[in-house]
Amino acid sequence: MDQPSSPRPSPRPFPPGWRLPVMIALYELLWHLLLPLFLLFLWRRGQREPLYRQHWGERFGAVSTNLRHPLWVHSASMGEIRGAAPLVRALLAAGYPVLVTTLTPAGRTAASTLFADAIAQGRAQVAFVPLELGWAVRRFIRRVHPRAAMMTEIDTWPVLLTTIRRRHVPLCIANAQYPKKSIERDRRWGGFRAGIFQAYELVLCKSETHAQRFRDVGCERVVVAGETRFDLPVSPTQLAAAHALLDPWNLATGRPGGRPVLCFASAIVGEDEQFIDAMARVQAGLAEAGLPKPLVVYVPRSPQRFDTVAGLIEGAGLKVARRSRMLDADLRPTPDAPDMAGIDVLLGDSLGEMYFYLALAQVVVVGASFVPLGAHNVIEPLALKKPVMVGHSIWGIEYPGVEALAAGVLQQHMTIPSLADALVHLLTSPTAYAAAIAGAQAFYAEHGGATARHMATLQPWLEATR
Repeated sequence: MDQPSSPRPSPRPFPPGWRLPVMIALYELLWHLLLPLFLLFLWRRGQREPLYRQHWGERFGAVSTNLRHPLWVHSASMGEIRGAAPLVRALLAAGYPVLVTTLTPAGRTAASTLFADAIAQGRAQVAFVPLELGWAVRRFIRRVHPRAAMMTEIDTWPVLLTTIRRRHVPLCIANAQYPKKSIERDRRWGGFRAGIFQAYELVLCKSETHAQRFRDVGCERVVVAGETRFDLPVSPTQLAAAHALLDPWNLATGRPGGRPVLCFASAIVGEDEQFIDAMARVQAGLAEAGLPKPLVVYVPRSPQRFDTVAGLIEGAGLKVARRSRMLDADLRPTPDAPDMAGIDVLLGDSLGEMYFYLALAQVVVVGASFVPLGAHNVIEPLALKKPVMVGHSIWGIEYPGVEALAAGVLQQHMTIPSLADALVHLLTSPTAYAAAIAGAQAFYAEHGGATARHMATLQPWLEATR
């Protein structure tokens, strides 16, 4: 591993050889040919998300800024920008102006909210990233004059990265990961994307496993810095709102002898029916153990599915209370809120309140793992020191999934019956539950501090770009 104080070495020429430049040129030609179809796609997406139909100039590099030589940070999606937020805040605190680009409206909205104070102070700005057109990226660079560019997670846009390097803008990637599934896909495509990774002068990885994979594809400077999601602040307002409801709702999260509570977080299409089956199995198991009927907190991943999911759960004979209809803006029950003693499922039909839902629960099941989509974020429930369970598909959370499984703070179940049995065991065994909580606390403490490790390498590297 490189020492944090290492200066920025002279980067290798990129792209190397002749094969990769030819493939990138053909790829960019294809983008030009298919551009009308892509713009039509964006326009149609704008029917549901109006931001897709706004800021078109930014998609073609026409960004205006008053920031002086900002650090360009690109996080494609809402999840990526939320994960990078602790690092962006640290960079702002260190005096670096930051221009954040995103690909999606959700990402843009999240960035505008997360960095609202810095934006108001003229220290940060948010825009859409230019499309995969060399001239658009060159226009962006001419207008912004970035000091350096930092991608996050696993960005490998060939034209974007190649143009950045050809314009002599220092380039790095933070929170970097190279999942096993991505490696397998890249091999099927002849290693094209794997070659693009060599554009990065500095790779700041989540784990040693990912670091070795980046070294294997030719990245010269690779540092294990961890995952900055572990440094995300937990909303005290949401935690306080949840804790205020534990006694009135008689939940076991707050008192012995209360109702057991489990949360299905970020459930997606294909999982609802499976999780409804799990609810029935858990209800039966807890009844057999002489415990009260559990309260299930169910949080769909997509807001477009809220009504559909409510219908599915009600169709299974379960009584549903929707957060949007029973809690006010401060997460307090409205005057006409139902008696929770008769409610089976609290449907989390809101955005940005995940910590509230997680804080109500004793144990959390994370979605996108009982379908082959790799699982959603497990760090948020671990941050609240909750035992976490996932299904058979966890390639998307290889880190910290592998480490959490090894530490015993994450349980993986291949079938719904196995999941239900494990939930019943955890909710009926105080000893097992106490051990799970202690393990989650130790694991989270061990993996914190990634932002400081990123900054220890980034700051000397950035100073060397002057």
